[in-house]
Amino acid sequence: MALGEVSVRLDSLNFIHVDNYLQAAASGSLIRRAFAGIVSAMVLGLIGCGSNSGSALDGGSLTANAVSPIPAAQAAAALPPGNDARKEPGFSEYWYQGKAEMNVFDLEQARYGEIRSGQAVLIFVTEEYSRKKLVKLDDPGKAGDDAVPVLKLNFTRDFPTGIYTYKTMQSVFSPVDRSRDPRALKSTTSVQEWCGHVFMDLHRSGAGYEAEVHSYFEGESTQETALGDVFLEDEVWALIRLDPNALPTGSFQAIPGSLDIRLRHLPMQATPAEASLSRGENGNMVYEIRYPERDRVLRVFFEQEFPRAVTGWEETVKSWGKTLTTKAVRRQQIMDDYWSHNAVSDEPMRRELGL
Repeated sequence: MALGEVSVRLDSLNFIHVDNYLQAAASGSLIRRAFAGIVSAMVLGLIGCGSNSGSALDGGSLTANAVSPIPAAQAAAALPPGNDARKEPGFSEYWYQGKAEMNVFDLEQARYGEIRSGQAVLIFVTEEYSRKKLVKLDDPGKAGDDAVPVLKLNFTRDFPTGIYTYKTMQSVFSPVDRSRDPRALKSTTSVQEWCGHVFMDLHRSGAGYEAEVHSYFEGESTQETALGDVFLEDEVWALIRLDPNALPTGSFQAIPGSLDIRLRHLPMQATPAEASLSRGENGNMVYEIRYPERDRVLRVFFEQEFPRAVTGWEETVKSWGKTLTTKAVRRQQIMDDYWSHNAVSDEPMRRELGL
């Protein structure tokens, strides 16, 4: 099979041959395993949890565009030189007060060709992270040079799909001092629903990123992929808070959002992106990133002044034979040390957040 535009009709796809190829590739090199992951993603992207393999989702042929490998030097040029966000006036007073910023959004999520009403929560908090182990440090004072101050984002979405519910969570760890660590250290994404659950891990390894995927789909199963030094869309949310001038604009290569990759079972590869940063009609800022080869546009809205809170987003995607737009609008925001409020008597605080 050559990398290029691949058309697949489910009623003519030979699943036995694909399965044999995946098994053979599993014991081969990292490149062969990565290619096997692309094949499995093309197959599984056509299959819903409750679909049968005898018909295409839209009743016709489905086309997926494969992405060519990107030279590391070209990909690395996407992100401007960094700085230490702690030098910005008010940064330390806001982000180091021993509390997290919690934002609740009304969510209209596109899934299976329809719009679902749900809820999203963005939680931003600073913490000390291990550069070597890529985990939160238990004792930062003893970690020495291994300690990296990060702005952590925990991003959850909950929405129903018919009788069952989707629950997703993403955690992204972005260094506060980008002059030393210019890129996110790690991004993890999990998706849970009644069919099963999937976990994906993107992490720094040497001069680039490595990806690991663990899925309940047989064809995806366990995958490991080397991605090189490339911009992660997952970091957009933290860069808005740390330094919006660091958001890449123009044409570059990027790894699209992990959740979109998971929900559409797309290949974990760099793909051409086009981005812009502008001021909206209401005075807030808009960061837009487009993926022409993946029929997807993400627009994130945020306040212009520090601390540049995210006020909403729109994500337009072509999937299941339709072009639909996911929308989220912020409903509530509070600062709180939520980890200290885990008693039954603290549950009324959820009403304050509208949960």
